Amino acid sequence: MSSATLRLEGVFAGYRSEIDVLQDVTLAAPPGAITVIVGPNGAGKSTLLKTVFGFLHPHAGRILLDDRAIGEMSPFQLKLAGVSYIPQGINIFPQLTVHENLLMGGWAIRSERSELNARLDRMYDLFPLLKDRRKRKANELSGGQARMLSAAKEVLTEPKLLLIDEPTTGLSPALSSQVYEFIVSIHESFGATIVLVDQKIEDALEIADEVLLLNLGRVYAKGPRAEFPTQRVRDLTKECLAG
Repeated sequence: MSSATLRLEGVFAGYRSEIDVLQDVTLAAPPGAITVIVGPNGAGKSTLLKTVFGFLHPHAGRILLDDRAIGEMSPFQLKLAGVSYIPQGINIFPQLTVHENLLMGGWAIRSERSELNARLDRMYDLFPLLKDRRKRKANELSGGQARMLSAAKEVLTEPKLLLIDEPTTGLSPALSSQVYEFIVSIHESFGATIVLVDQKIEDALEIADEVLLLNLGRVYAKGPRAEFPTQRVRDLTKECLAG
């Protein structure tokens, strides 16, 4: 049996069948760990997350969730299987209230009303700011609050695997810090296995358990956080850029 919640074995994937962005990617995300994926722009980091979440399907190789093959599943099927994906930017319904947005996040468990209500209560306990604003329309929130709601909507189902793509894109340092506090809170509260992509190397490494560096769709380096001090990651990234 695998010791990883998520495992990729020799995965090739891309947006056109004859052009693979991911080239023979193999990785393992340990249970309950935060695996941070770094690398230059265009390395394939976001493509990797989209492939895991079923927006793209691998042309070769296998993707396993707790030893179950998931490479052909749709995003909806993966959501039911315990996978959530927080995309880049803000992903909310602006004309709905905060509470209605959270209900949309719990759509997959809508028939389990008592469980849905319990999870809403836990989410509000975890993020009282959202509780205070639960009747407001989402378009009335600040940028940081909207980013928090965007993430909260995706973690309402308390996924076993959470994929997070560039959560601090376009945010100020202060708001970026809030986003990382949010990620740590999610991790501590739900114990989810997290795979995180971000360009803010120092912030990402601060919370990482495992590190994987991609370059041109291939794994360039990987290992436990202790083997990847910030300067080494920067040096490896420069090597990638230098070719």
